[in-house]
Amino acid sequence: MVGPRPPGRGAVGGRFLRVQRRPSPVGLLRRRLSPALTPAGRIARLAGQLAIRTPAAIEDPFRTLAAVAVILVPDPEAVLLIRRADREGDRWSGHMAFPGGRWSPGDSDLLATARRETHEEVGVDLSEARLLGQFDDLAPRTPTLPPVIVRPFVLVLESRQPLVPNGEVAGARWTPLDELFEPGVYRPFEFELGGTRMLLPGYHLDQGLVWGMTERILTPLLSLGS
Repeated sequence: MVGPRPPGRGAVGGRFLRVQRRPSPVGLLRRRLSPALTPAGRIARLAGQLAIRTPAAIEDPFRTLAAVAVILVPDPEAVLLIRRADREGDRWSGHMAFPGGRWSPGDSDLLATARRETHEEVGVDLSEARLLGQFDDLAPRTPTLPPVIVRPFVLVLESRQPLVPNGEVAGARWTPLDELFEPGVYRPFEFELGGTRMLLPGYHLDQGLVWGMTERILTPLLSLGS
């Protein structure tokens, strides 16, 4: 049974295997992210785009609500990425992600959820962070994953804070945006699920592979800031 809903739900992701192909992720990113654009001022451009953009909201009373914080910092511009700890029963165990989690009845809204979960997971205080806006709601595309709706909030800190991961987080890093634009970082990888082999897009970083719902948030945001 789904619990009580948070306030503010209005708008404010031998044998042969069948291969399922999505549109070329590399080609898609190359069209979105022109190398001719200068890296300086990506956060400012993103802020301008989010200010005039209406995020898409998903309404489904049978799904649990959750929120993540996409936290940006300047000089040099970077985004906070975490690697979830390996835990039995966690379908996102060991995955790269943004800090966040499920809404709790003690949270006034989903933005409060993103702030609380970030502080719990990595010790970052977002009380003074500037909110740039909200990005499109996402839901898992695979029925084997928990039925959640994830709302991403984009925030900016004036400077980096120390990262103190808790037991749910195996690692955290301020990842330079320039690193995400380096040749070969964003490329397809092969993934098999239920006998279907798929080519999915991902960011191949030293700390891990950014894919799935995190990639579905990160790539459009990088596009808006370019």
